Amino acid sequence: MTWSEAATRVAKLRDLLNDYRYQYYVLDKPTVEDAAYDSLNVELRELEGEFPDLITPDSPTQRVGAAPLKKFTPVAHTTPMLSLNDVFSEEEVAAWVARLQRLVPQGLKETYYGEIKMDGLAASVVYENGVLVRGVSRGDGRVGEDVTSSLRTIESIPLRLRPAEDVPPEVYTGRFEVRGEVLMYKAVFAALNAERKKADKPLFANPRNTAAGTVRQLDPKLVAARKLSFHVYAVVTDVPGMETHQDEHELAAKLGFKVEPHSQVLRGTKAVIKYLEDWEEKRKELPYGTDGIVITLNDRQAYLSLGVVGKAPRGSIAYKFAAEQATTKVKNIMVSIGRTGAATPFAVLEPVLIAGSTVQMATLHNAGEVARKDIRIGDTVIVQKAGDIIPEVVQSLPKLRTGKEKAFKMPKKCPVCGHPLEKRPEEAVWRCVNFDCPALERGRIIHFAAKDAFDIEGVGEKNVDALLDADLIKDAADLFTLTYHDVVELDRFADVSARKLVAAIQERKQISLDRFIYGLGIRHVGQQTARDLADHFGSLERFRQATLEELQDVPGIGKVVAESVHEWLHTKRHQEFLQKLLDNGVRPQAVEHIDGPLTGQSFVITGTLSAFSREVGGEKIEALGGKFQNTVTKDTTYLVIGDDPGASKVKQAEKYGTEQIDEARLLRLLKKD
Repeated sequence: MTWSEAATRVAKLRDLLNDYRYQYYVLDKPTVEDAAYDSLNVELRELEGEFPDLITPDSPTQRVGAAPLKKFTPVAHTTPMLSLNDVFSEEEVAAWVARLQRLVPQGLKETYYGEIKMDGLAASVVYENGVLVRGVSRGDGRVGEDVTSSLRTIESIPLRLRPAEDVPPEVYTGRFEVRGEVLMYKAVFAALNAERKKADKPLFANPRNTAAGTVRQLDPKLVAARKLSFHVYAVVTDVPGMETHQDEHELAAKLGFKVEPHSQVLRGTKAVIKYLEDWEEKRKELPYGTDGIVITLNDRQAYLSLGVVGKAPRGSIAYKFAAEQATTKVKNIMVSIGRTGAATPFAVLEPVLIAGSTVQMATLHNAGEVARKDIRIGDTVIVQKAGDIIPEVVQSLPKLRTGKEKAFKMPKKCPVCGHPLEKRPEEAVWRCVNFDCPALERGRIIHFAAKDAFDIEGVGEKNVDALLDADLIKDAADLFTLTYHDVVELDRFADVSARKLVAAIQERKQISLDRFIYGLGIRHVGQQTARDLADHFGSLERFRQATLEELQDVPGIGKVVAESVHEWLHTKRHQEFLQKLLDNGVRPQAVEHIDGPLTGQSFVITGTLSAFSREVGGEKIEALGGKFQNTVTKDTTYLVIGDDPGASKVKQAEKYGTEQIDEARLLRLLKKD
């Protein structure tokens, strides 16, 4: 950058930062997030450092007194490792408290426990007679992986519980379980990447992903070298005298575990809000990553009595910090083609660090959004990334334009195959409708092998690209014809990895019908719709022969979805693909219908139940031969009404004359023999 260009940029930055400062401090009406402001301020400081003669007394950087800114074995958890419901504002926290007050009949003791939500990998550690016997990853909450060999290498996990005089003897006899977070400290991560850089190895993206990937390393020596930490956040075992969540933390500390040192008892809603506000800024000083605060009802008995709503306990919430933002420049705007042909514009950015990882691309959603936000090539933009969500461009900063910026024009042809893009009047996206487009096929294969579909380990984006480039596969069905000799010849594979990939593929030839249907990638068919279709038709043969009328009769399947499925099934190339899968040995397993006292009866649950979650309720209904639905249809027998029911389901029940029952009636039905 020349001195003249720097002078122009510095002047614009200075003016814009002064505008934001005025709006924030004088008008009390901030127009950008603090993170975006800080990012611009950093850029100004760097430019002034490079060109000191551009520093002026009125520069925001000169304000006096400004504050310095071999394979793991599946293991079922004895009690589910639940996720938490997220809240994003003080109002949502207050609403949560109000709900608890209504649900605790004896009156709510307004004492809570606040703790930092550490950004790592949740794990369970089990002791027998005081000795470590097993470590299990969270997995899907119900079934995790046995990672004992990895967790044993973490120095902060005691191999034997530390003796303490005031700990009940029951802790040291029998089974004792704690749960906590495996994480990598920022300093450890920085040192690790420094070593990798020196060795000319690819750098890791962020501490959280590095910690999670490390735990799943099969070589314990490698895990030990990474210097992971473990912080306990809950004691699962019921221990005499343990009456509060605070007691759980204190007991864990006495037993030799690390616990989050900034946890605090909070009396009343105001104290909760103050705690959240304090940590919104202080979190940056923590030696490890965090994306929020966990607030838990401190009274353990009251917490347990509140039960579970959905897949989360009622007595806890996770307050999520605002999405981290930063500013950077748009180097280019390009278009990617997904498996459905959707042409999605994305911004190619000057690299910027957001939420602990370097961001170089961000989604722009569709051409309409690009126009609405007026994002141009060359613009300085605000980019944000919340958790694992794809980074997105929030807004452009027109006041920083130089006049050289270029408006984006949606290409008329697919950038991959050159076929004309098309846009339906009712849709916001342009699509490549060429079925043979390489980008569409690539996307279909990746979706087919994904975790929620066929769940083939090792068939990710890079390996799919390698297999396609080597002309070893043309579509997903070809995966099942791959041999060790095919794969081992590729640069990405050695002897062990080639054998593992082929074995992983062959293991998935037997698959449930719902996963099979979802893996086909039929437009508008998500996981639940795939389950509905599998449950209704029971076998692939019946599903393949379904008429449009039969598809429309499936509970929860509307006209649009039925037409999409019917069109897919009756397209010649799709029929050939299904036959190819069967010829290659894939065998979707038919749904077995259980006969029981609830056979012939269909249930929908709306709202929350006190005895169990909706998912568990559904499992209990199906175990007795009943059918569990997500949507009320003319065939629904009962709509079960829980706390805070959904108005739309109640309205549908009234429309069809569906009998509405309460939780007590459901429990009586479930006790039928």
